[in-house]
Amino acid sequence: MEPLWPYATPGIPDRLFEQLPGIPMSQREVRLVLLSSLRLEPEAVLWDIGAGTGTITIEAALLCPQGTIVAVERDQDVAALINNNCQRFGVTNVDVIVGNAPDCFDSLPCVPDAILVEGGRDLKPLLADAWEKLAPHGRLVATASNFQSLYSISESFADLQVRNIEVVQTGGSRLENRGSNQVLKPIVPTFILSGEKF
Repeated sequence: MEPLWPYATPGIPDRLFEQLPGIPMSQREVRLVLLSSLRLEPEAVLWDIGAGTGTITIEAALLCPQGTIVAVERDQDVAALINNNCQRFGVTNVDVIVGNAPDCFDSLPCVPDAILVEGGRDLKPLLADAWEKLAPHGRLVATASNFQSLYSISESFADLQVRNIEVVQTGGSRLENRGSNQVLKPIVPTFILSGEKF
């Protein structure tokens, strides 16, 4: 059977992922920047905290087939969605963990080379605990869709003494069909902050 995404490059179209109403999904254009920010090596261990639909989890698993991707999601139905998407794309190097971050961190497999935090209610303690678990020279990447989250992440990065910090805001538009017309649909602006642990 032909793989759902037979290409070596990332950028899976959003429509290929199984989705649930109300469950967040990183848009393809945002995923490309996130994957670039993670700087994963072939055998990397990635913790995807708040994995949602599992789009980053799937793309990372396809890019790093010898790596280990750990998707953390607090809701059982959403974790099942991630497992379904793993099956759709034929990835076998993903562990889906149902748990609340950061409470579940001690039970997660492997020391992470990279941690992605996609949202959360109380970001400062979450980022501090993630930083503690991150391997030396590892990468911490966090997303913010509002200024409060951006401020919390920025302040946390300063407190943790994150090095080589990069901040990117995604944006732009994507051509889509609406009836018999083609329109430009805006991409949701997202701040992506990343840096390294020394």
